[in-house]
Amino acid sequence: MDRFYSLAHASIDFHFKQSPRDFVVDEIPLYEFSGEGEHLIVHVRKKLLTTNEMIGILARYLGIKNKEIGYAGLKDKHAMTKQYISLHKIHEQKLQSFEHENIKILSTTYHNNKIRIGHLRGNRFYIRLKKVTPTAALKIDEALKNIEACGMPNYFGYQRFGNDGDNHILGEKIAKGEAKERNPRVKKLLINAYQSHLFNLWLSRRLEINSLVESFAVHEIESLLNMPNDSVKKMKLQQHPFKLIVGDVMEHYPHGKLFTFDGREEDIERFNTRDISVTGPLIGKKFKTATDLAGDIEKVYFDEIKEDGSRRFAWIYPTEIEGRFNQIEAQYEMNFTLPKGSYATVLVEEIAKRKLL
Repeated sequence: MDRFYSLAHASIDFHFKQSPRDFVVDEIPLYEFSGEGEHLIVHVRKKLLTTNEMIGILARYLGIKNKEIGYAGLKDKHAMTKQYISLHKIHEQKLQSFEHENIKILSTTYHNNKIRIGHLRGNRFYIRLKKVTPTAALKIDEALKNIEACGMPNYFGYQRFGNDGDNHILGEKIAKGEAKERNPRVKKLLINAYQSHLFNLWLSRRLEINSLVESFAVHEIESLLNMPNDSVKKMKLQQHPFKLIVGDVMEHYPHGKLFTFDGREEDIERFNTRDISVTGPLIGKKFKTATDLAGDIEKVYFDEIKEDGSRRFAWIYPTEIEGRFNQIEAQYEMNFTLPKGSYATVLVEEIAKRKLL
């Protein structure tokens, strides 16, 4: 799908392709490991493997089931990634002799609990862009400054939708009972892809609304968006690039309770200072829906899905952003940290103002 971006510059030309040399991910654990307990914590580096493929290789070597190995999040296949996994410490001795060309054990420690999905604070990324001109490098510098100052939209990246980018199509059919999938893990993955697709459609629409609010007069926007003048005026007064609408579901950032935005100035200021952020819908059962004007926009993307729904941050704040231009090699290197569940490729697309694939 074509999507709206938050940055105002024209598209920037450069070459980027995910590879272990040009795309490096380092997982940041949610907590410090205690150094004692029955669970062996393994810091592992992999390349050209998905997390599930890596776990399968380790499980077969150790003679255990995949589910006996805990992990916090899935990491890209076409990258060099470092993450933490856990298993019972009785396997420590056998693990010491493990060797694989695409997997390396970096270190081990112990902890009282098994690592579970979501037990990470975020990820630190290194990305290298190629065929970058001096003019493009200056534009990338400026784009990174804007992202550091104001944040960025939290789209799902293309990795979410499979190698052909169409997992959400089958996911929709399964969700509507028009197709079947016997494997429960695959079924959930496909339906999640459809939920992610709907989220991206909603987020793109909200960014389109932001653009219209910035670009047109109040009386013009009323006819374009079918919004009352008073609401449009309040949106125009907001300094943040993402315009809050009465009824939006907000969440304390980077984690916390959900609540409904009722237009209070103090909540707009809390959004400006990154104390809270706006969330978007992952459509399904049992999830908090937006109300009022925000709810009217959100309902367009509702569908019958039997999986549980939830909310996802629509706007996030990358931190520790660094950028370096190597004019001799015509390459631009960047480092940044993202909260869990966010995609580095989305940041690169936001800079490029175009799809990478």
